[in-house]
Amino acid sequence: MAIRATVSRFPIDADAQEASGLPWGVTVSPFSLTDENGIAPVYGNEGHLLPRCENCWAYFNTYCELEQWAWNCSLCGTLNGLTSQAIARYSHPQSCAEMMSSFVDLEIPVDGSEEESMQARPVYVAAVDLSSSEEFLELTKSALLAALEALAPGSLFGLATFSHKLGLYDVQGPIPVVKNIFIPPEVVDGEPVTPPIELEDVMPLLSFLAPVETCKDRIAAALETLKPTTSWERSTAAGQGVEGVFLGGRGFGVAMETLLNYLGSEYGNTFALARIFAFLSGPPDFGAGQLDTRRYGEQYASKGEDADRALLPEQTPFYKEMAAVAVQSGVCVDIFAVTNEYTDLASLKFLSIESGGSLFLYSNTDDSTLPQDMYRMLSRPYAFGCVLRLRTSTEYKSGHSYGHFFPDPQYENVQHIICCDSYATYAYDFEFANNVGFSRHSEPPVVQIAFQYSVVVPPAETSNSKLISSSRPSYSVQRRLRIRTLQFGTAKNFNELYDSVDSEVILSILVHKVILASLEQGVREGRGLLHDWLVILTAQYNDACKLFPSQNGTSTVSQVDVAFSQCPQLQSLPRLVFALLRNPLLRFHEEGVHPDYRIYLQCLFSALDPSSLNRAIYPVLTSFATPDKLAYPRHSLSRAALLTSGSPIFFLDSFTTLIVYYSSTADPSLPFPPPHDCLLRTTINKLKQERSITPKLMFIKGGQDDATAFENHLIEEQDVDGNGLTSIMGFVSFLEEVTHNVLEYMK
Repeated sequence: MAIRATVSRFPIDADAQEASGLPWGVTVSPFSLTDENGIAPVYGNEGHLLPRCENCWAYFNTYCELEQWAWNCSLCGTLNGLTSQAIARYSHPQSCAEMMSSFVDLEIPVDGSEEESMQARPVYVAAVDLSSSEEFLELTKSALLAALEALAPGSLFGLATFSHKLGLYDVQGPIPVVKNIFIPPEVVDGEPVTPPIELEDVMPLLSFLAPVETCKDRIAAALETLKPTTSWERSTAAGQGVEGVFLGGRGFGVAMETLLNYLGSEYGNTFALARIFAFLSGPPDFGAGQLDTRRYGEQYASKGEDADRALLPEQTPFYKEMAAVAVQSGVCVDIFAVTNEYTDLASLKFLSIESGGSLFLYSNTDDSTLPQDMYRMLSRPYAFGCVLRLRTSTEYKSGHSYGHFFPDPQYENVQHIICCDSYATYAYDFEFANNVGFSRHSEPPVVQIAFQYSVVVPPAETSNSKLISSSRPSYSVQRRLRIRTLQFGTAKNFNELYDSVDSEVILSILVHKVILASLEQGVREGRGLLHDWLVILTAQYNDACKLFPSQNGTSTVSQVDVAFSQCPQLQSLPRLVFALLRNPLLRFHEEGVHPDYRIYLQCLFSALDPSSLNRAIYPVLTSFATPDKLAYPRHSLSRAALLTSGSPIFFLDSFTTLIVYYSSTADPSLPFPPPHDCLLRTTINKLKQERSITPKLMFIKGGQDDATAFENHLIEEQDVDGNGLTSIMGFVSFLEEVTHNVLEYMK
């Protein structure tokens, strides 16, 4: 569990926090294998016996004062009695994980008998869009074949298809058999229509879900039978007649709703977690849940609507309501959209992000990394049925929480996460609970994160005759409780506060805030919020460092320290804010940002850990003297940096893309592309291995290849992409504008 705070020394009170101009909060990666310093938790058992505070329900931890018969809660100070069992347990502190570390991972008993707890098997269902092209289906087949290689033996797999009908495959016989039911139109005679038959009556669930270890070849054979129902060029305009739709309607909404009900009936019996992989080649345009894609286009010119505001909210609550059903059914939904047409991901996204799944967008089939992403996603460990709870000491509290979770309808600061891997990151911001703050004599501030989760444990290799004779391996569900308690210092003055800044975490909190502002009030408002924040921070910093003259004097541009020269920890922030303003996340609609791509970035960025997000916003540019020799580890993103370095080879990492660029002046004897055994290739391979998604790798030779993809990342230049829009400025001009805004603010 990695926890990082915006400031390692907390502000002393609300006035200090307000005057600093800094956001105050933490990011949490609960299923990370280690903490932020690379230290693993201390593992133990009997988590259900861990003492809890009678007042605030915090868990006992190493910061609590332990007496012979009682303990003081480190969060609220309450004195709690110890049971005789706990007294006996804590008389041998070296045998108790919670006495050895403030970061523990404890096993807790699973409800029900041991036999019941052994029945759970991982379940995966692929739902494939047949209203698509041959290329889309070929890519989807490759992705599912990669998925089958990644799935552990003992997993159950189901194959479903959808178009104007929903198909279920039985692959457990000698040849694959598909049974179809027609998806009805959304409304007939003014009344909503539901499928006339339950899927369980069409095919029993255990006939649909096939064991991967015995049916892999048959599943692969079934995949080969998939054929598109219509051509790629078809029109998907809403409102066409029923006959037209039946040639290639995409009844995604009904298909997903029906599959969720189908699987949900066996939640807790056949499976403890099911995952649906939904492969989409365009917008749902038939049956319940169809989306009107006419809202994207030239209509805004005539209607005078703000496209940056109108295309961000969902147009129907259908998929958000379906996400609640998925959560109740224990089903996580991953959406893989392979399309360049408007699909309205703003409406669809809730089904994936609130159920603990991911949203992937690929603009074409040619260079798609879908198969690699599928394999990567299924190869890494994940937790499910998770409950995340944050507690703080009494002086402060959580204000907002951010991330892909389902908030508990009853309890504050409790989030439900259906599926969580080691990369998934969430964020909280803090506010003071009173005007006193952390007084000079109070205990240090404490934050405690409790993460209760389940994992599927493969059958142990044992001599148990029942396991040997069983044709299917018995998987068990293990329930665990991971707890991390941290104590923070407080800053006595602004210098201490500014010196304790973690700029990467500040960027994370800012990204969450501007995404929220964009969704509620539009992109323009999100941009304004971010720009104003930097202006206020710069003004507060200059004021705190006494850089402005007395009030009788007049401040000038030259007196404003916009580069934070007296505080190294803050110096990267202007560049990060500038880069975020230039990112497609906050670029205007008229600048050519596709609304689905913006939604995809919102979903991606709001789940990344701070270091990965930092790289995605402000890419890392490195130079090499040769493929085997590093020249400079970091450059600013400008042409000037390239020219002054004199290096022949540049490597740019923007998280989703890796670009190797050979300068046009590079020695022709340098091997291109770099050989597989060189330092540069080793660096690339290491980065790809560590990444949550598969980055695209590009090799560009300056003077011969089109270098646009590389040059577009050199954002510090004035009008780098040459489109002449006045909203685009270079970094130097941006700092000048901030300086003038600071002077206006300080008047």
